[in-house]
Amino acid sequence: MGNSYAGQLKTTRFEEVLHSSIEASLRSSSLVPRPIFSQLYLEAERQLSALEGGSRVDNEEEEEEGEGALEQNCRPNPYQMHPPPEGCCTTDGFCQAGKDLRLVSISNEPIDVPADFLLVGAKSPSLPDHLLVCAVDKRFLPDDNGHNALLGFSGNCVGCGKKGFCYFTEFSNHINLKLTTQPKKQKHLKYYLVRNAQGALTKGPLICWKGSEFRSRQTPASACSSLFPPLESSGPLAAFPSEPVPGTNLSVPLGAQQAGPASDHPSLTAALGPAVFNGKESPKPAQLVKSSLSAVPRPSAIGILSNSGPPKKRHKGWSPESPSAADGGYPQGGGNRAKYESAGMSCVPQVGLVGPASVTFPVVASGEPVSVPDNLLKICKAKPVIFKGHGNFPYLCGNLNDVVVSPLLYTCYQNSQSISRAYEQYGASTIQPISEEMQLLLTVYYLVQLAADQVPLMEDLEQIFLRSWRESHLTEIRQYQQAPPQPCPPTPSAVAPVTSAQLPWLAGLAASSCNDSVHIIECTYSLAEGLSEMFRLLIEGKLAKTNYVVIICACRNAAIDSCIAVTGKYQARILSESLLTPAEYQKEVSYELVTGKVDSLGAFFSTLCPEGDIDILLDKFHQENQGHISSSLTASSVTKSASLDVGGIPACTSYNLEPHCIRPFQLAVAQKLLSHVCSIADSSTQNLDLGSFEKVDFLICIPPSEVTYQQTLFHVWHSGVLLELGLEKEHVTKQRVEQYVLKLDAEAQTKFKSFLQNSFQNPHTLFVLIHDHAHWDLVSAVHNLYSQSDPSVGLVDRLLNCREVKEAPNIVTLHVTSFPYALQTQHTLISPYNEIHWPASYSNGMDLYPENKKYFGLSEFIESTLSGHSLPLLRYDSSFEAMVTALGKRFPRLHSAVIRTFVLVQHYAAAMMAVSGLSQMKNYTSVETLEITQNLINSPKQCPCGHGLMVLLRVPCSPLAAVAYERLAHVRARLALEEHFEIILGNPSSGITVGKHFVKQLKMWQKIEDAEWRPQTYLELEGLPCILIFSGMDPHGESLPRSLRYCDLRLINSSCLVRTALEQELGLAAYFVSNEVPLEKGARNEALESDAEKLSSTDNEDEELVTEGSTSEKRSPVKRERSCSHDSASSSLSSKASSSVLCGESSAQPGGPSQGERAGSPQPSGPSEEGRVPGERQRLRASRGPPSVISRHSPGLAPRPDSSLKTSQRSIQVSVTSLSSQLSSSSGSSSSSTVPTTSTLVLQASQCSMTKAYQQPPIVFLPKLVYDMVTSTDSSGLPKAASLLPSHSVMWASSFRPLLSKTMTSTEQSLYYRQWTVPRPSHMDYGNRAEGRVDSFHPRRLLLSGPPQVGKTGAYLHFLSILSRMLIRLTEVDVYDEEEININLREESDWHYVQLSDPWPDLELFKKLPFDYIIHDPKYEDASLICSHHQSMKSEDRGMSRKPEDLYVRRHTARMRLSKYAAYNTYHHCEQCHQYLGFHPRYQLYESTLHAFAFSYSMLGEEIQLHFIIPKSKEHHFVFSQPGGQLESMRLPLVTDKSHEYIKSPTFTPTTGRHEHGLFNLYHAMDGASHLHVLVVKEYEMAIYKKYWPNHIMLVLPSIFNSAGVGAAHFLIKELSYHNLELERNRQEELGIKPQDIWPFIVISDDSCVMWNVVDVDGGGERSSREFSWSERNVSLKHIMQHIEASPNITHYALIGMRKWSSRTGCREVREPFSRCHVHDFIILNVDLTQNVQYNQNRFTCDDVDFNLRVHSAGLLLCRFNRFSVMKKQIAVGGHRSFHITSKVSDSPVAIVPAQYICAPDSKHTFLAAPAQLLLEKFLQHHSHRFFPLSLKNHGHPVLSVDCYLNLGSQISVCYVSSRPHSLNISCSDFLFSGLLLYLCDSFVGASFLKKFHFLKGATLCVICQDRNSLRQTVVRLELEDEWQFRLRDEFQTANAKEDRPLFFLTGRHI
Repeated sequence: MGNSYAGQLKTTRFEEVLHSSIEASLRSSSLVPRPIFSQLYLEAERQLSALEGGSRVDNEEEEEEGEGALEQNCRPNPYQMHPPPEGCCTTDGFCQAGKDLRLVSISNEPIDVPADFLLVGAKSPSLPDHLLVCAVDKRFLPDDNGHNALLGFSGNCVGCGKKGFCYFTEFSNHINLKLTTQPKKQKHLKYYLVRNAQGALTKGPLICWKGSEFRSRQTPASACSSLFPPLESSGPLAAFPSEPVPGTNLSVPLGAQQAGPASDHPSLTAALGPAVFNGKESPKPAQLVKSSLSAVPRPSAIGILSNSGPPKKRHKGWSPESPSAADGGYPQGGGNRAKYESAGMSCVPQVGLVGPASVTFPVVASGEPVSVPDNLLKICKAKPVIFKGHGNFPYLCGNLNDVVVSPLLYTCYQNSQSISRAYEQYGASTIQPISEEMQLLLTVYYLVQLAADQVPLMEDLEQIFLRSWRESHLTEIRQYQQAPPQPCPPTPSAVAPVTSAQLPWLAGLAASSCNDSVHIIECTYSLAEGLSEMFRLLIEGKLAKTNYVVIICACRNAAIDSCIAVTGKYQARILSESLLTPAEYQKEVSYELVTGKVDSLGAFFSTLCPEGDIDILLDKFHQENQGHISSSLTASSVTKSASLDVGGIPACTSYNLEPHCIRPFQLAVAQKLLSHVCSIADSSTQNLDLGSFEKVDFLICIPPSEVTYQQTLFHVWHSGVLLELGLEKEHVTKQRVEQYVLKLDAEAQTKFKSFLQNSFQNPHTLFVLIHDHAHWDLVSAVHNLYSQSDPSVGLVDRLLNCREVKEAPNIVTLHVTSFPYALQTQHTLISPYNEIHWPASYSNGMDLYPENKKYFGLSEFIESTLSGHSLPLLRYDSSFEAMVTALGKRFPRLHSAVIRTFVLVQHYAAAMMAVSGLSQMKNYTSVETLEITQNLINSPKQCPCGHGLMVLLRVPCSPLAAVAYERLAHVRARLALEEHFEIILGNPSSGITVGKHFVKQLKMWQKIEDAEWRPQTYLELEGLPCILIFSGMDPHGESLPRSLRYCDLRLINSSCLVRTALEQELGLAAYFVSNEVPLEKGARNEALESDAEKLSSTDNEDEELVTEGSTSEKRSPVKRERSCSHDSASSSLSSKASSSVLCGESSAQPGGPSQGERAGSPQPSGPSEEGRVPGERQRLRASRGPPSVISRHSPGLAPRPDSSLKTSQRSIQVSVTSLSSQLSSSSGSSSSSTVPTTSTLVLQASQCSMTKAYQQPPIVFLPKLVYDMVTSTDSSGLPKAASLLPSHSVMWASSFRPLLSKTMTSTEQSLYYRQWTVPRPSHMDYGNRAEGRVDSFHPRRLLLSGPPQVGKTGAYLHFLSILSRMLIRLTEVDVYDEEEININLREESDWHYVQLSDPWPDLELFKKLPFDYIIHDPKYEDASLICSHHQSMKSEDRGMSRKPEDLYVRRHTARMRLSKYAAYNTYHHCEQCHQYLGFHPRYQLYESTLHAFAFSYSMLGEEIQLHFIIPKSKEHHFVFSQPGGQLESMRLPLVTDKSHEYIKSPTFTPTTGRHEHGLFNLYHAMDGASHLHVLVVKEYEMAIYKKYWPNHIMLVLPSIFNSAGVGAAHFLIKELSYHNLELERNRQEELGIKPQDIWPFIVISDDSCVMWNVVDVDGGGERSSREFSWSERNVSLKHIMQHIEASPNITHYALIGMRKWSSRTGCREVREPFSRCHVHDFIILNVDLTQNVQYNQNRFTCDDVDFNLRVHSAGLLLCRFNRFSVMKKQIAVGGHRSFHITSKVSDSPVAIVPAQYICAPDSKHTFLAAPAQLLLEKFLQHHSHRFFPLSLKNHGHPVLSVDCYLNLGSQISVCYVSSRPHSLNISCSDFLFSGLLLYLCDSFVGASFLKKFHFLKGATLCVICQDRNSLRQTVVRLELEDEWQFRLRDEFQTANAKEDRPLFFLTGRHI
């Protein structure tokens, strides 16, 4: 067709349109395809009016936009990309010619742009952060209005200069866009590029494709443009992207922050709050703006316009992945409390909170405005709440104060249109979202089935949509699960869709059955007529029975408009109030109180009372009783208090303060916390270096509540943690404790700064920052939407999330909360691995942590309401609710909180009057309130001391709480009850005020002497009869005492349906009950896992199912005192056996536990039933008597009769009960009582309200709405409350989320919330991360969650203690602490070194000392004794030998604090030794080279090749050949060097199996001095040692030594060192240095030497004085080495060593400064003198003793410095324990014992996989008595051992002789030997040599050789058969296979 534009244009466009049309029809549920040809030509200019009506245009383009932002996240139609040509560049950001196209790279380069071409920026899905520069013909780009773009494409590549691309597909391939969808220019060409003032190319305005970015809805430009002045391109927002970069959660509020005045309008940000779906931003904020404004020149602050309405409706073919941004984008119910007040306002919404914010949402309107009638509220008695649904919503005008408009439902619909990621794998493009018609129909069905007292919940609706969608698409989902998605997916099976024409009819049909509670209005033209009709019906009163009006307008070409109005008075009131934020709620209530609106309420109450106003009655009563206290009530209480004062100690035994102790649960949690901290330290990330901390410090941050503050101080003070951490000395004062607790109020900042400063100044202290009650105040400091004048808001974020805290390596942050949900979002800083959950007490029926208390939390309260339980602890008060509802209709303008408070206070007042004798008032209160008041007033009379119960009255709103307090106090005063019970106003901001009379009582009960004492926490009110009016919007963690009996929550804000808020209120009643109560007999319930803890996340971290008391016995450890008579009326036993104050426990009495949240670990506190006197027990049984009687007289503790009980029935029941009889003790009121009268007195005496307090939790009264929410379960079996939005500060990521499941553990719940919730913009975590990036977790942050009041404070304080102990433990080591052995075998003689004060040995004196052959090292306790002529022949038996495996276990150790001179293992990191360990600035980490080093050794008969691994930083210690860099030698210093800067002797440490635990870090031990340290490792361990010790020199042994013992390492070290000495002598001789001047010493050190000590001796002046005192101190190895190296004549000593440290060292050991004896563990070896004495390379054990004996017999000097000692650390791995002797037959399960280590030659014995030498040594150690029977315990006749020392076990002694000529041997002439051991003897041993020795008759001989042949030759050569008799069967071999070269033995007897 040539290249004509026209032709190419048409065909290309045709294919493209045809493609999208087919695609759209495949997706569409309507079968009508879009017209194709009408799309092929340029579209005409559209009329603004059409836009205003929101008619659906440009759907294809919208579809494109929608897909654009989602390419990476969902799978659209598969698009087949052409493979790139061979060899071309495919790198993102470069063209196929390999040229860079990224704007950042080429912005300053000159670009040749042809005429009529423009530079534009293209977005590549694979490079979201970059723009690619392209040159495009401007005819193919739109004009400023988004029109007149030619179809097609013409462009050039600016990289390689290639011109003439005519297809965008071809061009997109060339610039490597790598698309997975059909390439479209509209989707990828995004921005014009312009040059700035500096000439650099920058991103300019958006390309306005078809006006899609800015469709105006005729907003007055002036109002908006003033709000958003055009931003300069240089400003911070110039680069603000028009679409959030996928996956980065960058959101528009950023812009709002800086867009001038806009930042003053926080709700703008709310309006925007990115419409979150699937956890990502809405694809285009631009769509918000699309309908808003054309006046703004650039999209500088896109989408921040307040009245941007919903986007236009999508065509059916719209891809469901791109929901538009909703009106504020809060996709959940109850979340976005949006309210529409006035359409006439400017587009600046009123300031409000984001979150459950009251944002004024101007509604996108079209057509005629609708007028709201003037007197609507007056007539309807409630403000209708109108929820916008689908389509356009008309303008409202007129009396806008009487309606509330909310976008919640609209948002819900929008979110349900977005298909979640979970379904994208099924090929989301073909599975359509639920249709609008279906959504509306389902909504109608939902509304129809709601009961009259139920309120619609968005969460319910979302779940209905989800289920419906799943069911309708089940077949497709299954289809996709079975087969991989094909390129052209199958068309979904056509279920006949609901059409818009059918919708009104179907909706009407659905509503026809509901008795007109749902009314359907169908409009023909627009919603406006439907709304007008609804207002008309409301005014005419025709909708009196109607709760919901559904208005549907389904006229406009297959599109529907809809809205739903809630007109039911109850529902409308609750919904409109739920749209208020907490701040607005308080404001509203205060306004009503201040303006006197509530007076009408008071006036109404006064009309109710028959005798006139209640106040008149009260005054009358007051006058009658004034002056003489006649009431029996008062008299009894006064006499009682008098008797108390006089009688001294009262007789009540129930009141006991609990001792402070840690409960097993708290211990377990503290240990879990510790193990999490350790795992952070152990991870390879090096985020926490526990080894570098010496102590622990802490700061506890708490909400600004005075009571919580005092309570926390109290816990810290009594826990003793400050003393334990060493932060304070004895007698800690309260003032000192205050330093460690921070109240987060206005003054917090300065205290926190000093904490930070402290942490900065003390890098070796680990600071734990504990954020208690961590769900409080999560407001972001950045998005702080409050005025800056309130500095306390956002304080947590400002302090705890500041850079200093995040970066400080010594601060660990621990968040502690009962409600962690808001910290478990997609953006959380806390890793899921760092969460610790409170464990469940039961797991699979096992009691994991037996305690004498059982926690009674939310789940137990819920369970008590189930049938079969005699005691429902959760209740609601139907008569109260009925009265509130009635008054709500009468006073529609008053907030229901005001009404509820006034009604309840009235009920309490009437009940007090009734109890005081005005019995006519009992009809003006409810049964429940009467029961509470009765028990409150009567309880002190049941106890000799006057202990009573607490009633908690929760009034969240402070002004209302003050009103309640004043009113109740007034009534109490009028009734003369001031001394009967206290009324306390509990306000977070102030302390507690208690009357003097009651303070006096408390002091007496708690035995407090302090005259100034006042109760400061609620816990200290234990036993005080009182009403606590508890105010404040949220409880702040205040704990309540165990005397709490009733928890009256009837006034909580029932509209705040958020999980945290609800559980927080119910958490007030959480309680510990005594376990020692007889349990109910009754069938065990099956395990109810719906459980509990599930609700408040208390399950076991170890993921067992929680069945915290899966049986009713465990679950309700409550003492049930009576039958299941479901009595509701209450009475006379009320304060006695049955109901007496059934309170539960809170730990902390003032003197008591410092346990967390009133948890303590209280001892069983009251007598249990068994403990009571017989009469009382009978009485109790009697009280369980006939139900009929009891139901009249016992208080309403049992489940109340049917909840639908009408008020009238209630009041009848009450009136039956004779109230006056309740005032007397009414002992026999249960008619069937068989109890003798005497027992009554006993009962009364002991029946203090406190007795029951320990056994039964409080009773909780809830609003009906909350009660239903808590007690009903959803489809998953969990309480409904659990599926609510978890917290105000978060929102659901998607409505397509599964439900929580009842089997979920806390960990799984956490993961659920982490997946399905995102923080709101106001949340402090909002800006944290792009979803899914692990590195956004803060490494040193932990979260501890557990149910309320369970003891978390106690647990974390204990954690601090054990953390401190562990740090001290980390700075401590277990060192061997054993006395020297065989001391008594050393004879006192003249061979002492007498010059006690010599610092160095005097060579001449020293030579005269005899050598001490006896081994004194305690590790050789099981070794054979070495005889010498000095030794007493009569040495006693050395006792039984140990079992080999006990040897390690039983060695005695002592725990020592590491000094600053210790050697360390790999776990130690500190800044000083960073460089030493290889973190060297000059060298790359781990840079080292491998060098071979060979030398010949005649004894081995071959050349030995060793390898050195030498780090670059250590090369200066070596000499390399110049041209080749070959290793020549290791540098050695001169004997004459006197420098103190370095250690002269190279240190060699042989090691195996201890790459982590070996103590190779000698930096501190050497005190930083330069030294040469070489690790000697086996070849197979080289890599692992190099990994752990990259900066250490390694000497790698040849592979033949892989299975060798320590002897081989010592042998090679010594031989290598001698060879090196020769090389150095030769090298330095050339420099003129004498050979004898080269330093000949090396150190051979064990890998477990940890510290070194020196003994300071005070010689008392005289050198020879025998009286001296001494002390031992820790010194550096440098000090010791330099001292020894400075010894005069040092080169004359062959071996120098030191003592092994022992705490039991006595004067005797250190008196002589030097000894000539064996040296071990840490030796300084003269390789020059010992040239001809070798270590035995075959040895595994005792090779040092063997070598010592050889050195001595060679006439060389061994010197031990007794004033130096070495400490050896106990290391449980590696070393000699790494040798395991196993069978070669791998499947042999039998353990191998030492007796099996040898066998007869050629036998069928199992061969062992171990070196022959090891088998020999082990066998001789344990079974040598088989070879030397005469020698056993015969120390006077030792075994003669020639040229070697082998350990024959502790019961056999040996005598060592050397066969070398001129060797020093002991005189053996007077010995008769009991045996002869010849081990691999060489040619020096001859027949004549052996003839010198004398043997006992029957003595035995053992000859050991390498093979049988040499065995025979040895026998012949030594002429052994002359004196010894051999038998054939006396030949043995080690149990090795032939290839393992076994050793052979021959034994014989002396003739």
